[in-house]
Amino acid sequence: MNRHFVNACRVALCISLATTVMSASAQTPAAQPIHVRNIVLVHGAWADGSSWNKIIPLLESKGYHVTAVHLPFTTLADDAAAVKRAVALEDGPVLLVGHSYGGAVITEAGSDPKVAGLVYVAAFAPDAGQSAGDLNASVPPTPGAKEFRPDASGYLKLTDKGISEDFAQDLSAPEKKILAATQGQTSGPNELGAKVSAAPWKDRPTFYIVADNDRMIAPDLEKKLAAQMHAKTIHLASSHVPMLSHPAEVADFISAAAGGP
Repeated sequence: MNRHFVNACRVALCISLATTVMSASAQTPAAQPIHVRNIVLVHGAWADGSSWNKIIPLLESKGYHVTAVHLPFTTLADDAAAVKRAVALEDGPVLLVGHSYGGAVITEAGSDPKVAGLVYVAAFAPDAGQSAGDLNASVPPTPGAKEFRPDASGYLKLTDKGISEDFAQDLSAPEKKILAATQGQTSGPNELGAKVSAAPWKDRPTFYIVADNDRMIAPDLEKKLAAQMHAKTIHLASSHVPMLSHPAEVADFISAAAGGP
């Protein structure tokens, strides 16, 4: 065999191996496996910790220690502080899961060294210096946007019609009534308008559930955020509340993000 040909093959093989090694070392954080036992769930706006009532028993049956935070709904800083207090009480690394506005909250709280990964469920995922409101304003208004009603202090609630037709259109009538009755008033400028200080999704494994039938956050925005974060992503034919309309799929995805039971 021609000696020059053999040398050329060796060079080509070396280049190929070097490229493979470089590619592996440049693997995005989202592709890196994690293994955690503790899962902290963060609800979104116009909701409370009961948003996760269908998810908690499914995850606990898999052996996870699960905590659902109740946000104070005063400021983003206060909401993030509540999450950080929950993280501090855990006995090891934590997977943070945020729904809707809760995505901004876990982004703000997610730089905590105990946070091993982030799961966004039909959620906002701001970059540093962005707010949930900034992201929402970057796309045309969704149908649910017209159903917000402010009180005298500027705190927002969703109308019963908004809950039924836009927030949770794929739930049963009794479930919709419970959501309408238990929703919290959300501070527009102090929470939805507050900018996050960092973007921990840039250096942690990240996961995203896109709700394809979402009428509160535009599905195209959800897809864009998932792609921006290089998040491992699944799509569900769901309203804005996939954890209530597709609990088994959501629980399985969270479990997979945590590294399996």
